[in-house]
Amino acid sequence: MSAKIKYTDEPMDDVRVVADFLPSPEELAFREESVKVTISLSRKSVEFFKNEAAKHHTQYQRMIRQLLDSYADVQSQQRPSGRSKKLRAG
Repeated sequence: MSAKIKYTDEPMDDVRVVADFLPSPEELAFREESVKVTISLSRKSVEFFKNEAAKHHTQYQRMIRQLLDSYADVQSQQRPSGRSKKLRAG
C-alpha cells in the first residue's frame, strides 16, 4: 500500500470523450415545495412503512410522500374527469 505511483508521459491509445451526464448541483439540491398536513393512518400502514424504511435506511414519512406523489402523477396523466358518464336508454 505504501508503493508510490509512477506517472509517465506516454501517449494513451483508444481514448474517447464521454458526454457530461451528471446532473448539475442545482438539480441535485432540488426540493419540491411541501405542505404540512395532519392525517390519521391505520397502525398497520404506519408499521409497514416504518419497517420498510428501516430496511432501506430511509424515513418512513419520505416513503409515504413518494408513494402519494407517484399516485398523483399517474392520476394526473389520465383523463381529468376520472369517471366516464354513460347515457342510459330507458
